[in-house]
Amino acid sequence: MELFRIRNDIPFMRHAKIFNIISFLTFAAAVFFLSTKGLNLSVEFTGGVLVEARYSQAAELEKIREGLRATGIDEPQVQNFGTARDVLVRLAVKDLQSGVLGSEGKLNQQAMTDRVLNLGGPDVQLMRVEFVGPQVGRELAENGVIALLVVIIGIMIYLALRFEWKFAVSAIVANLHDVVIILGFFAFFGWEFSLSVLAAVLAVLGYSVNESVVVFDRIRETFKKVRKMTVEETIDHAITRTISRTIITHGSTQIMVCSMLFFGGPTLHGFALALTIGILFGIYSSVLVASPMLMWMGLTREDLVKPVKKDKEFETP
Repeated sequence: MELFRIRNDIPFMRHAKIFNIISFLTFAAAVFFLSTKGLNLSVEFTGGVLVEARYSQAAELEKIREGLRATGIDEPQVQNFGTARDVLVRLAVKDLQSGVLGSEGKLNQQAMTDRVLNLGGPDVQLMRVEFVGPQVGRELAENGVIALLVVIIGIMIYLALRFEWKFAVSAIVANLHDVVIILGFFAFFGWEFSLSVLAAVLAVLGYSVNESVVVFDRIRETFKKVRKMTVEETIDHAITRTISRTIITHGSTQIMVCSMLFFGGPTLHGFALALTIGILFGIYSSVLVASPMLMWMGLTREDLVKPVKKDKEFETP
């Protein structure tokens, strides 16, 4: 299915050096912000207290946030959990250790209910109070890094077996480019990095490599069918022929993600935000990072098209 067909190939590789410079500068900026500002880790990673409350009617979240600010918490984390009557409050360890609604890492549940939760509406019922220690948060962070490495290794093995090692290297560089830029955005703006955001980063890895595989397939197909094209012309032809498919696929996906971003509420905001950034940069990296790298690494027709062996039975003496 195609929305439109472009007759002449667009010379993407003619400007590959410019795109690579832009990618390098963007990547370097993301690394700089990650190293200087760091990530604003959520309670799942740093440790803290999760408080779940239920109301007889829809809770007023803003009044609960105002009550938390009045106790001295600068950035209260309050969101609906399941329904409009269920509320989830997250308190960091630093807030409890500073004496806000508790002491020595322990929550004063009565003070929490009387001074804060009652502001959200009548007939509030404290459903759950769960403490997440720093050790648990550290384990979650380590497991997240391990999951990221496993995904990267799996993608490299898959691409190396399906195509060739040059494709695997270029795809992984492009995917890491996407991941680092997502993390750079969260570091620069100070957005909260939670488990849902980590899940979005892992999803972007798989989503981005799918676009790379589509372009790689077309490159291999063009190498086999058209023997007069150079490597640069072959890559331009492959990218141009997949543009319509890219617009349909990523456009429809982005519509769904934007609906979560604008209408999904605080629970899905971080997840949808990371996906939005990842999809946009995933398109860019698959076309303008992975493909130029193939050219720089010296991709040749022989890497993908095996020479045809002559049958001795039909050879002329």
